[in-house]
Amino acid sequence: MKKAIVITFLIALIMGCFNVAYATEINVLNTEAAGELIQMKENAKNSLAEYQEKYGSNTYGLVAYILNGIRIYSIPLCFLGIALGAIYQYVLGIRKLDVRDKGFGLLISFVTILVICQVLPLIFTIVVQG
Repeated sequence: MKKAIVITFLIALIMGCFNVAYATEINVLNTEAAGELIQMKENAKNSLAEYQEKYGSNTYGLVAYILNGIRIYSIPLCFLGIALGAIYQYVLGIRKLDVRDKGFGLLISFVTILVICQVLPLIFTIVVQG
């Protein structure tokens, strides 16, 4: 009976040590993640301040910052849409014409969205700076 109590106590003690080490590691990781989030926030503020300084107005700087974000994030999203449209048109649309037309429509719409999202910041800059 005494051996079972001692073994149980030792197992609980060992598990407690690992849990303390694990909790300390999680706290370190949370601190690092918080530091990275603060760094990302500061980078965004600095970037927004640069745009506002470049365009000479808070409004124009904010719009340019937003358009740049749209320009960057539209590329992967539109490529996914183009791939989806190609799958609908060339893979699923082999036997059904309505699915093929749907894929063609997706291809055209995502290419159009991609072009608009890439050209819109350029047009904004030309209009505001010119």
